[in-house]
Amino acid sequence: MKKSQLKLQNKDKNFHKYRRIKSLIFLVASLSTGVLPHVCVNKYSKPIILVFTFLVAFHGLIMIFNNLKRRSIKNSLFIENEDYEKPVVDILVAARDEQNVIRKLTEMLLNLDYPEEKLNIYIIDDGSEDNTNQILQKLSATNKKLNIISRQKDAGGGKSGALNYALQFTVGEWIFILDADAQLKKDTLKRIISFALKQSLNAVQLRKSVINTNKNFLTTCQSIEMAMDAVFQYGRLLISGVSELRGNGQLIKKNILLDCGSFNEDTVTDDLDLSLRLMLSKSRIGILWDPPVMEEAVENLSALFSQRQRWAEGGLQRFFDYGFQLIFGEISLSKKLDITYFFILQYCLPIISIADFISSLIFKNVPVFWPLSLSAFSLSALASWCGIASKNEGPILPKPNILRVFLFMIYLSHWFVVIPWVTLKMSLFSKKILWKKTLHNG
Repeated sequence: MKKSQLKLQNKDKNFHKYRRIKSLIFLVASLSTGVLPHVCVNKYSKPIILVFTFLVAFHGLIMIFNNLKRRSIKNSLFIENEDYEKPVVDILVAARDEQNVIRKLTEMLLNLDYPEEKLNIYIIDDGSEDNTNQILQKLSATNKKLNIISRQKDAGGGKSGALNYALQFTVGEWIFILDADAQLKKDTLKRIISFALKQSLNAVQLRKSVINTNKNFLTTCQSIEMAMDAVFQYGRLLISGVSELRGNGQLIKKNILLDCGSFNEDTVTDDLDLSLRLMLSKSRIGILWDPPVMEEAVENLSALFSQRQRWAEGGLQRFFDYGFQLIFGEISLSKKLDITYFFILQYCLPIISIADFISSLIFKNVPVFWPLSLSAFSLSALASWCGIASKNEGPILPKPNILRVFLFMIYLSHWFVVIPWVTLKMSLFSKKILWKKTLHNG
């Protein structure tokens, strides 16, 4: 597929209408799948579901156990000789109302172990109404390496708009994207660049880890969740070559980013959207377990559900926007199978399971899809155990034990509420794209 064919669809005046129609079709199809075995009883339904469950479990186990390779090849990931020619890197941070964390972030960036003449730091004050701008101006007055870019609050495009606006000022070969609450080890930039160059990658995502793991039950579970996600992502990369960016701690070659259309201002998750466009353009994305990028986890249920609704909506948007290219595009069969696998488990299964459970109550019989749901939760439990049991250079991960993983599974079930709710909203209500920022406490 030519890169010119990958231009963003947000130029279409019916863009949101198409998303709404596709969402409604997806919702009806998923609900029908959950209800149909109860309405039209067929002796083949259960065997088919059992066979599919076996395939899901088998593929998932291979994916998880592929992480054993990560430990054995760790020492061959980086360029051994540090005298190699280091490229110019531009760090971009979009910040709005980040007075609690912006000073710590800036101090960390100014102390990174990377040649000063090869590093440019750009922090975009995206219409802050607190003291973010005042803090940045004071810091930039004494640090010439720190570049402050200001936008009006109503400039539009959210984080994507801020990053796109800043791209015009960049001069480096690589772009390194961070959130305002990000924290890195001093040598992280040097190591991620070394990794990208040695592996001939177009983009790299650092493993995300939680700074405030021990704050409460929710932050502990988010720490486990990030480790679990990294296990799955690494396994996917080794099996099919599919991996995803996570917004914070992502390194991208500038020319590749521009060829893919930069950051999509018509989606609520620019990272997931960009991941698919990079894959469609046959760009290579790598994942680096260590060193990680450290960030804050949200600390209450309200913030968690707000964040997860945005993630769910953005996740669905990308499939609705690029579904045709994913099905008929020139990507490998293994990638298509991988995308289908995760689309079914992440987005279809929660809706199917809800419809299946309600139908079982109405028709007074046993849910049909419970083996598939059980398999999905079991794989998540195993991946979470594998993730938190792994050695890592970041904040200490919760120690694995049966009770902790069981409680984590209860926490993880919130996706079975979030996905159906978000899909319903996307199907029934017309809306403008809204970016609701996550509050960082520092």
